[in-house]
Amino acid sequence: MNLESPKVTLQKSAETTFNFLSDVKNFEALMPENISKFEVLDDDKFLFALKGMPEIILKKKEEVPFNKIVLGAAGGKIDFSLTGHINELSGEESEVHLVFEGEFNAMMAMMIKGPISKFIETLASNMTSAV
Repeated sequence: MNLESPKVTLQKSAETTFNFLSDVKNFEALMPENISKFEVLDDDKFLFALKGMPEIILKKKEEVPFNKIVLGAAGGKIDFSLTGHINELSGEESEVHLVFEGEFNAMMAMMIKGPISKFIETLASNMTSAV
């Protein structure tokens, strides 16, 4: 299953945007209002939970300076990744596009598609004020 957020334009350089997303504690500022738990576990790992959903642990898996950050599931029963693609538009403007990828059976995919789509859209839209 592949889900994509809308592209958001930030009034920050690609380097500034990348540095913000590289620091996992900054993801707390991007979370939706219905977050019930957020905890930094390590320099590259954090746990979060949304109301009514199980806790999810994300770990930074890959970084390509100023262009891409990949977070992936750390443990748990499902394997997925969340990739932030950063595109420099000008010296002080960048564009971010989030892509969620995971392998799920048809029933699970049907259940989580809506909530995950809304979640990554919220992360992306919250970047405009948080970064």
